[in-house]
Amino acid sequence: MSKALIIVDVQNDYFENGAMELVGPLPASENVKRVLAKFREQNLPIVHVHHLGVSPNATFFLPGTEGAEIHANVKPEAGEKTVQKYYPNSFRETDLLEHLQGLGVKDLVITGMMTHMCIDATTRAARDLGFECTVIGDACATRDLEVNGAHVKAADVQTAFLAALSSFYAKVQNTQEYLAA
Repeated sequence: MSKALIIVDVQNDYFENGAMELVGPLPASENVKRVLAKFREQNLPIVHVHHLGVSPNATFFLPGTEGAEIHANVKPEAGEKTVQKYYPNSFRETDLLEHLQGLGVKDLVITGMMTHMCIDATTRAARDLGFECTVIGDACATRDLEVNGAHVKAADVQTAFLAALSSFYAKVQNTQEYLAA
């Protein structure tokens, strides 16, 4: 099998009333669910990445909390791999690379949250490790950011990070384009 779906950090704390609420996580998760259904239907490898916030100053994804749980829209099923991580890069100090290599995977379809952090770090690492990557842009979500007193809207953050990834690291598509291909 040369293709796998990576679902990064679609966890409750990113949704309404969560500890790190994003902009548009529900529609993004529904698009992840659509892509996930296609992978399940085709019996292709699926990896759920589950982030836990264990640093002393962590404020979300705290172990044992409902916020750290994977969202109901994309809950893993029996036989689907789950990788636990503690850093934005899903490959760092996890068995993700070994798992994918063991399956002979060469192409990754990447979805999840946050676009500007874990999607970016994971996609760049994957490409550097030799994988061909497709990021499903509308199956990702991010949040408003601030830098040097300037407020950057989530839509602009999303566009900027997807544009940067598309210049070398990944093919960026929307859910409809990907499912139609």
